[in-house]
Amino acid sequence: MSNKYYLPDTLKNWKWPRQISPDHVEVRAASAEWLRSLKAFSPRAQDAFDRCEFSKSQDHPFLTSSWAQLLPGLLACMTYPFHDKARLRTGCDFMNMVFVFDEYTDRATAEEAQVYADIAMDALRNPHVPRPKGEWIGGEVTRHQLRRFLKRACKQAADRNRGHIRNIEEYIEARRETIGGAPAFALVELGMNLPDEAVNHPVIEELSMLATDMIWVANVGEEDRRSRAMDWVGEHHKKLEARFMKIYENDIPKFGEPVDSELAQYVDGFAIWVRGNDQWNFESGRYFGSKAQEIQKTRCATLLPKARAEDYDVGPQHVDDSKL
Repeated sequence: MSNKYYLPDTLKNWKWPRQISPDHVEVRAASAEWLRSLKAFSPRAQDAFDRCEFSKSQDHPFLTSSWAQLLPGLLACMTYPFHDKARLRTGCDFMNMVFVFDEYTDRATAEEAQVYADIAMDALRNPHVPRPKGEWIGGEVTRHQLRRFLKRACKQAADRNRGHIRNIEEYIEARRETIGGAPAFALVELGMNLPDEAVNHPVIEELSMLATDMIWVANVGEEDRRSRAMDWVGEHHKKLEARFMKIYENDIPKFGEPVDSELAQYVDGFAIWVRGNDQWNFESGRYFGSKAQEIQKTRCATLLPKARAEDYDVGPQHVDDSKL
């Protein structure tokens, strides 16, 4: 059986190009330093986070930073490219938080994952108590969206402990939660003044769900590289993209200005996230190391032997790209 596999070019016709914030270097570096100061990882894992260097290229001239800046910070800078520095820092810090939680729960038992979730939720202001009536809706949105993400991560840990494999419908439902699309999209809205009836309109909610599905489907392509999985990724993504574009071009509701302009930016934010996530899968070096640009162009890579979790510390790992 060949260990070569082909990655479908799911965004070949996606109309939203790669973008990055002009403040990306300064903001993601500050956020990375904040994460480093928390000592969330062991020295070995932190070293992997800090040491991976990229050379400049014509296509990606900014890739001269460490993983500490390239991992969550790069993702935020590519998915919130129009935020000012303060809002971009919020995005970077949020991505760092999710990244740390994801790294720990990937190794955790169901009980340990629940402890992590309880601690994360307790760090918010009384997260299990509904926000006061009349308060800005953002507090309640954050409380609900983060809670669902943490709850689903705990279920994922429990499934892993029990060796439980979900059917495709259950898997899709679970991935929509664990990918973190809802809280990530909430940050797209920073600085906007959209009414609830616009954000919660069924058409907008469907666009959000379709974008979320395209994001986790792309991640399946990077994480599960068997040929049948690749075929499924390509075909399913085509259906999601076609549905998204049909709604985007014909069915976005109108509320009058200035809501319509902000709503258009909000929906574009979903699409920018789809592109940014896919681009980050390559540019971060997380999956393909220094061969990422080559693999992104050829779409061909080599499946590495499966590693044992017990051989690694919690946190990012070096990719042995000599075998890719």
